[in-house]
Amino acid sequence: MADKKKKNAAEQPEEAVNQLQEIEKKLEETEKKLADTKADFLRLMAEFDTFRRRSAEEKLALVGSASADTIKGLLPILDDCEIALDALEKSEDTQAAKEGTRMIFDKLMAFLKGKGLERIEAKGEDFDTELHEAVTTFPAPSEDLKGKVIDVVQTGYTLGGKVLRYAKVVVGA
Repeated sequence: MADKKKKNAAEQPEEAVNQLQEIEKKLEETEKKLADTKADFLRLMAEFDTFRRRSAEEKLALVGSASADTIKGLLPILDDCEIALDALEKSEDTQAAKEGTRMIFDKLMAFLKGKGLERIEAKGEDFDTELHEAVTTFPAPSEDLKGKVIDVVQTGYTLGGKVLRYAKVVVGA
């Protein structure tokens, strides 16, 4: 039994050294994993920063091209305005002026409708706070016009189904 105790006593420092080496090995592995994780995190942050910057640049480019597209679409209407102004200066025919102005207005509305603009029809409709802004009330000429739009002070518009500008209206009371 004494030999067994001597053997165990001799193995204990060796076992402790083995455990220490094992712990040091695990510590090195953990430190390596931590370094790898930190490198991955830094790389991911750099990629995200690049993505954010690129997205911002693309957004600016998109807005710029949309503006250019809109202006290009309005150029023929601008040309028509110049022709109408020139014709008004040279002519005294009010009917021609009216027709020219109507043509320009119709062309402008057709272009804007193509971009999603819709006019809010208000006159004679029930007053709706989602579409109309009452600037005043006026005594209704007849009972059936109470709570309805009697007159439109400023036309309202929607763009893509969302109100761009509320119609300013006079409501019958």
